[in-house]
Amino acid sequence: MTFLLVVSLTSCGEKAVSQDVSTGYGEKPQLISKQFSEVSPPDTIQDLRSALEADQPQVSIVTPQPDEVLEDNRVTVRLQVKDLPIFQDPELELGPHLEVILDNQTYKTVYDLNQPLVLRDLSPGTHTLRVFASRPWDESFKNEGAYAQTTFHIFAKTDDNHPDPALPLLTYNSPKGDYGAEPILLDFYLTNAPLQILAQEDPNDVISDWRIRCTINGESFVFDRWQAIYLKGFKPGENWVKLEFLDNQGNPVKNAFNTTVRLINYQPQGQDTLSRIVRGELKADDVRSIVDPSYVVKIPPTQPTPEPTATATPQIPPQVETPAPTPKPTATATPQIPPQVETPAPTPEPTATATPQIPPQVERQPIPEVEIPETAKTQPAQPTVTPTPTLTPEPQPEVTPTPQATELPEKVAPKPQRRKFSEYFQRRPLPTVTPSPTLPEIIEPATPAPEPETSLPPAATPLQKNAQL
Repeated sequence: MTFLLVVSLTSCGEKAVSQDVSTGYGEKPQLISKQFSEVSPPDTIQDLRSALEADQPQVSIVTPQPDEVLEDNRVTVRLQVKDLPIFQDPELELGPHLEVILDNQTYKTVYDLNQPLVLRDLSPGTHTLRVFASRPWDESFKNEGAYAQTTFHIFAKTDDNHPDPALPLLTYNSPKGDYGAEPILLDFYLTNAPLQILAQEDPNDVISDWRIRCTINGESFVFDRWQAIYLKGFKPGENWVKLEFLDNQGNPVKNAFNTTVRLINYQPQGQDTLSRIVRGELKADDVRSIVDPSYVVKIPPTQPTPEPTATATPQIPPQVETPAPTPKPTATATPQIPPQVETPAPTPEPTATATPQIPPQVERQPIPEVEIPETAKTQPAQPTVTPTPTLTPEPQPEVTPTPQATELPEKVAPKPQRRKFSEYFQRRPLPTVTPSPTLPEIIEPATPAPEPETSLPPAATPLQKNAQL
């Protein structure tokens, strides 16, 4: 048998220039083109696959019947399946299902057989309906009976969408739609395709050494086994995939649906269930409910964990309340600033009152001390010095009243003159204290002045004039 396999591989030199894919999974990725490599299925999928290994689904189409002509473009499809539970996990949204393909377009995924499938707005002519059982990760069952097919007509028969039952038929399954992680499944279903080794016993069979050619984004590779393949190398965004069924010579077998092209969208880091399974984020025990509807996920370790968190939560609110009073002092501190600024305002008021008192006192003191030391009556009126020389020649001949006038300064002069000299130097550092005692001292000598005037009427007139000036 090994010899026959080697002969078959060497006899196909005229086939498409591409590389054959190995017939088994390897631990290391195998490069099958410049961009793409074949890898082993994800670990979670390999673990779950054993749960469905014993299932041998048997699929049948109840309606429409083969070769039936319908007088309506609305068709109700009823399906049956045995030896496989059809369901969908409500949380993970995956489960064993049926893939329904109308003509050569993927139509619908069926998880519930109790609800009929309605095909609407069909074009007149011939249509072919294909149905096969699939695993939750979109890999098709390949046992005999897992596939069903029927051809029906709307109003009339045509040559379109009518595959030849005597020729092999390729049914494209995956990839299709959107993907969020690599590797991506490449899968298909074959009908009327003989097994490779057994078919080679007939040398006249031109389809005995068939191949499947896959082209992705312009890069092609060929493989000769009917098996699901996982590939890496897709670019983010849109990728196109083409599958072809080839004969012994590497030529496409002309039959309906044997050449199919699909457009997929690959966006890394997808968060759907299948993407997380492929990346290994979800293990078999986490998603076993997609292959066994009676499986219940056990989560014992997660229950004790919320208990300490509940005790820790009441400690948080008291911590939050403490920083609440912090904004209050800031609000009270702001009104204290303006009253402090207003306090220096009254300070200029005493300075204004003190300033007018200082200059008249300073002007009066130096004048009596220098010019007229004898007469004390004229000292308070001496700030005006200029009129004194004009009046002095008139009282000069009268010498007699001068000794009488000297008696008054003997009592008054020692008090103001000596104190004024000492106080004059002391008043400069403290001008505000000295003006109060000076005023009463000047007023007192003015009161005894009229007494000598009564005794000396002739001499009183010049003294009064001098006092007035």
